[in-house]
Amino acid sequence: MNHDAPHIPVLLGEAIAALNPRDGALYLDGTFGAGGYSRALLEAASCRVVAFDRDPAAVRQGAELARRYRDRLTLIEGRFSEMEQHLKPLGIDAVSGVAFDLGVSSMQLDQGARGFSFRADGPLDMRMESRGESAAELVNNLPEAELIRIIRDYGEERFARRVARAILAARSKAPISRTLELAELVRRAVPEAGGIDAATRTFQALRIAVNDELGELERGLHAAERLLAPQGRLAVISFHSLEDRSVKTFLRARAADGPRASRHLPAAQLHEPSFRLIARKPIGPSAAEIAANPRARSARLRVAERTAAPAWENAA
Repeated sequence: MNHDAPHIPVLLGEAIAALNPRDGALYLDGTFGAGGYSRALLEAASCRVVAFDRDPAAVRQGAELARRYRDRLTLIEGRFSEMEQHLKPLGIDAVSGVAFDLGVSSMQLDQGARGFSFRADGPLDMRMESRGESAAELVNNLPEAELIRIIRDYGEERFARRVARAILAARSKAPISRTLELAELVRRAVPEAGGIDAATRTFQALRIAVNDELGELERGLHAAERLLAPQGRLAVISFHSLEDRSVKTFLRARAADGPRASRHLPAAQLHEPSFRLIARKPIGPSAAEIAANPRARSARLRVAERTAAPAWENAA
């Protein structure tokens, strides 16, 4: 496996066009990765970018790009859900655009030692940061019911119960510690369908659980809502239905046509729309992009523009 293979940003042109970069404006790249979106923003306009990544390896690898754009790119190691506390010391409380490219990067997948891949052998880790519980700890310690819930809900795996029982049977003999060990175990438990590796959904589920990705996304969307100035744009690229559903639900709730009068709700609980949808349906990759980068096939881009209404703080 080539560990130096470049990460190809998905829907890059569409995302940059949606953000509409302007000279002198400030943009946030919530998921720096290999720097593709940050670089494209900096090249599209004489703007400034503050980029975040929770993966220390990504921040180290981005140091060269940060030096190249010394006055215009600030790279911060941290979660995008915590953007506000990182921006406060910089005196930033409003931005013109926010980009989130969700999920795991090609760099993380391609490095077996990170434990994300079911095709490369490595320790069963999956942590984007070096802290918190690893996938191995979850697999070896969680009770059956919790394993079933994670694999079913986060992996959308129909055979979650079968996978969980196979894990319990294996770990009763010896701890499960390697990625290929788990992958083979899952493949034996789950019938392959549609040409997709049977281990895909279980590995996705564990990665989401290890990194609290759906919780991070929810908190990140709220932070973006608070930080975006009126007419600022939010662009979110997701790679599976759980992420896309969260983004769609969040934006559609906040882009209602107006506050709904209701005899059941006090006036204080009515909210003006805080976003305007740029398109009601998500933007998908072209056939040419999928051919060039098969990992793009499930990508969806949703874009919305901030209104002048207050953020829906603690909204139901």
